[in-house]
Parts: sequence; structure tokens; C-alpha cells
Amino acid sequence: MNSTRRDFLRIAGGAAAAAALGRPGRAEAPAAAPAAGSAPAAGSAPAGRRPNIVFILADDYGIGGIGCYGAAYKTPVQDALAREGLRFEQCYSAPLCGPSRAMLMTGRYAFRTGVVDNGTGGAASPKREVPIARILKQAGYATGFAGKWHQLEYLNTAEEGREWGFDEFLRWNRARGERYWQPAYELNGKPVDAQDKYGPDLCHEFAADFISRHKEGPFFLYYPMVLVHGPILRTPDGAEGGGRQDLFADNVAYMDKLIGKLVAELDRLKLRENTAIVFTGDNGNVGGGTVNGRKIEGGKGSMKEGGSRVPLIVNWKGTTPAGQTSKDLIDFSDFYATFAELAGAKPPEGVTLDSRSFAPQVLGRPGKPREWLYVQLGSARYVRDARYKLYGDGAMADLAEAPFQEKPVAADAGGAEAAEARKRLQAVLDGLEASGGEGAAPAEPGPPGKAARAKRKKA
Repeated sequence: MNSTRRDFLRIAGGAAAAAALGRPGRAEAPAAAPAAGSAPAAGSAPAGRRPNIVFILADDYGIGGIGCYGAAYKTPVQDALAREGLRFEQCYSAPLCGPSRAMLMTGRYAFRTGVVDNGTGGAASPKREVPIARILKQAGYATGFAGKWHQLEYLNTAEEGREWGFDEFLRWNRARGERYWQPAYELNGKPVDAQDKYGPDLCHEFAADFISRHKEGPFFLYYPMVLVHGPILRTPDGAEGGGRQDLFADNVAYMDKLIGKLVAELDRLKLRENTAIVFTGDNGNVGGGTVNGRKIEGGKGSMKEGGSRVPLIVNWKGTTPAGQTSKDLIDFSDFYATFAELAGAKPPEGVTLDSRSFAPQVLGRPGKPREWLYVQLGSARYVRDARYKLYGDGAMADLAEAPFQEKPVAADAGGAEAAEARKRLQAVLDGLEASGGEGAAPAEPGPPGKAARAKRKKA
């Protein structure tokens, strides 16, 4: 037994935790599940190669926090993953984490699931939705998650975890205590004695242990980190003193270190060439931050670019085109179809999905990029294309200087190009509104607009 597993089992309760988690290297698969490495006929895994998927979601982490996007913070591991993989420049979450997490878990927009803001997560019940983890499990994947969950319906028991599609989970329980020091976590619904631990370390130990036990694959690890959400506290590596920016840099560095440790574990187990590492953030930085020394417009909770423009890095060693960047539009619903395609999983029938797979781009092919994407927070919403953004209230903006500035475009200004964009994007908004909670998503196009900054419950 390696030291990471031994430490985790000690913290989680020794023999009881071992029984709950299963034996090393042994994954429980559903009856009649396909063999590891073979793709179900209904799916579209590349040439029968079904990768392990490690999906890392940073908390409150937009493009203003990561070095390879031009931020001032030191993120050598994330930068290396981008340098050796594929970096997307235009990935959009919701401006707050609840709607973002519902989108990625269901492949559906907020007005369909009902998760339009923080505090509405209970609307996305696994009894009403078909979570991505469930269809991956049905395709033969071992599934687990470690970290933050609470914007969606709570996982209080192992059975509720299975309803979401997870074989096992380690969850921060905000109702019981803190995420960082003297943390309150639950393993498959049972409290973990971890008062002497740093919460992010506990999540890492679970994640590394999960990977080690399921190294024969395929596995799906959803790793919604609790870093770098406030309160911004000193990490185990942090120095005494310093201001908030120093503390934030310390938190970013520690997150980067933990990602590096997980990558090292994949290397140790010789899994890198069969594992797609996907890294993103759930919404923009608080205050937005800077890119290449310029202030980003808006931040967490804002409908401006800084609220939703987040990093997206995909690194599948030997498969993703190394060192490339993509300007393709990606929104958070797209993870669903992408993971399903990579895994050869069958999408649910009779469910309206807004998700568009970017698996072809991950595999080095052009794919069919979006012509538009949609962002919603509460009643505020917009649709955008590569150049323009149209808000639900009719305001339009030119994004030529984004993410630093949105230039308003009046209805009678901007020339023929802007007029055509307004018409095209309004048709998209109208189509989404007409579809209501269900019905087909509108056919492709694209975006422009203005929207009030949301004053909402921060989680």
C-alpha cells in the first residue's frame, strides 16, 4: 500500500474506510459494462481508445489568475500542461459557481435546469436530470469526486452519490465547518476526522488514492477544488504577514502544487498517455484581475467578460496537439458531450442537451466549433459570437477589445456587419426563450449587449 493511500485511510477511519472504498486496483463496474479500453457501439471513442478523465475545476479562478493566460501569478504546472497540451482562449462559465456546476454536470442551460443562480441548485435533482457521471458509469467507468459540491443538491449519503453517478466521493460539508483549516469533510456521507489536516491536502489524498485504486481504468475523477475561493487564508507553504494579494498568490501557488502532485502520480502509475487532464475554473476571479498588465472588465458575479471568461486546458499526452491554442467558443454545457464522446458513452434519449462536443479538437481535428454561446445569471443573459455580444435587454457590445472593454453598439450604429450580427443573435435569444425548459436548442449562430452587475449570494 503506498503512503498516500495509507495516510488517507488513516484519516478516513482505517478499516471502515478501506471497506467503503474497496481494494486497491479494483473498480466496481455495472453489470454488462464494456471491458476497459473497449468502446460501446453507441459511443464514439477515438479508435477504441477510451481515456481516463481527470476533470479539475478551480474555484473562483478566471483568466486573471493563471500565468499562461497573461496573469501575474506563478503557475508553472498549469503553464506546462498548456505548453504540452491544448489551451482554449474563449471558454465561458456562468458568472457564479452554482449555474456553472449545473451546466457541466447536465449539459443543459440554466433556464432548462432551473439553476439560474447560487441558492437554486436543488432544482437540478438527479431524479430530473441525467448527470454526466452516470452515463460514464454506465459506459464502464469508475467514478469519483473530491472537493466542493454544495451549489447543487447535497450528497448526504452514498446512495445519493450513486444517483449522481459517483461510486465514491469526498465532499466538503459547508454546513459542518470550514474548507481549509480544521476542515469538515465527509467520505461517502460519513464524517472524516481531519481536524489536523489542511482541507485541500485531504482532497488531493483522496484523488491520488482513487486514481491508484482504479489504475486499470477507465476512470472519471471529478476534482472540484476548494482553492482559491475566499476566505483567502495562508496555506501550509505560506509565509507570515503580507497583504491579500500575497495570500492570493500563496493560494494560487498551492493549488498549482497540488495539480503537479496529481500529475506526478499519473506519471508514477504510467497513466499519462491514457489520461485526459482537463482544467478550468468555475467563474471569474473576484475583481477580475489583470492580463498582460491590463485590467479585465468585470469579475465574479458580473455579466462582463471577467465574470465568465475562464481558462481551459486539455492535456492528453501523445494525443492532444501540443503547444496549440484555440479560439473556438466553448461554454460549460460542452463538457458533457465532450466527455461522453471521448468515453464512447451513450447520450441520454429524450433529453434536450445544449452541449456541443469539442472532443475532435482535443484529438487534433477541426471539429464543428460553436458559432455562439449562451451565458445566464438570474434573469440576466446574453449570447455572443466571436465578435459581438447581445444581452437579453437588447443592448449590444463589440468585443474587439475584450476582455478589457466592451464597446456599446447602438441599434442604429456599427454598420451592416453589426446590424447583421444583431439580427442573427436576436434570433438565437428568441429561439432559446421559445424552447422554454425543454424543446430543441436553436440552430447555430451567435451574440452582443449590456446587463447590470448581479448582486447575488456569493458561495
